[in-house]
Amino acid sequence: MNEITSYIIEQTKAVLAIDSPTGFTSRAAEYVMGEYRRLGYEPQLTNKGGILVCVSQGSRDTDPILLEAHMDTLGAMVRGITEKGRLLLTPLGGMNANNAEAENCRVYTRDGRVSSGTFQLQNASIHVNGKYNDTSRSYDVMEVVLDEPVETKQDVLDLGILTGDIVCFDPRTVVTPSGYIKSRFLDDKLSVGILLGYAKYLKENRVETKRRIYQHITVFEEVGHGGSASIPAGVSEILAVDMGCVGDGLSCKETQVSICAKDSGGPYHYDVVTALVNAAKEAKLDFAVDVYPFYGSDAEAGLRSGHDCRHGLIGSGVYASHGYERSHVKGVENTFGLLKAYLG
Repeated sequence: MNEITSYIIEQTKAVLAIDSPTGFTSRAAEYVMGEYRRLGYEPQLTNKGGILVCVSQGSRDTDPILLEAHMDTLGAMVRGITEKGRLLLTPLGGMNANNAEAENCRVYTRDGRVSSGTFQLQNASIHVNGKYNDTSRSYDVMEVVLDEPVETKQDVLDLGILTGDIVCFDPRTVVTPSGYIKSRFLDDKLSVGILLGYAKYLKENRVETKRRIYQHITVFEEVGHGGSASIPAGVSEILAVDMGCVGDGLSCKETQVSICAKDSGGPYHYDVVTALVNAAKEAKLDFAVDVYPFYGSDAEAGLRSGHDCRHGLIGSGVYASHGYERSHVKGVENTFGLLKAYLG
């Protein structure tokens, strides 16, 4: 890997190691703010808790662009405590219960304590539960078994755990010798790493872009309103850098950069998609153009909030979205390469 790619992977792993489900992102924001400052930028913390930073002033005053990635992830919240001392959960974002079964997790209390546990099917011993294989996994039939000697609801309350506390699942991050990146929450911390890498590239190489470039690391994308605010005045285009979808009916691979032409919110701006495709071709990048059937982005949130902007969506190919996800170093490099080629 070259220096920038190594930096992107390093930063991705660092951000993945910080629990940050939607609504619980301040520690991740503190880290990313510090990294922008270390690179020589002046980031601002938004009222929502996101990060806004200008990474290039541009050589002209027209057509500023906003790049967006999100550091909020899927997770859960305590919705109740059983009389046996188990935790009932409600999801934050689209965390599927069947994808989280048997995953280790952490419970953060309001007074700063952390307890570990495992998310299990109720009555999870297959030697005891005759309906184990026939039970459809859902939050109604699953629970957190705490790694504490608790037997009653009061035992759990004594640990400081209350309804509304945040539950974070292990990312289990692995980078293989063959270049595969495996982890929960590559959506979208891999793109946070890519935007940090692009910011590092601009600063260290003293690149002067024609357009003014802002970066916005959002914190409520997984619930639909991450990119609906903090769009600087004059921005005419929003480019979301999020995961590219890999699956049946799509052409994208984990080694490619995906350019989204349409998702569940409708088509992306025709001129933006065309310019992205042309830039990828001219730079001889490995790319795919796809339509995502079940997807929404920060760029669309900005348009729905009333901003008059063009919009687009790109990202490294990611398999098994919202589960234990997988991408590849080459997908990272092609996404970074498209940012360079498109923005000049």
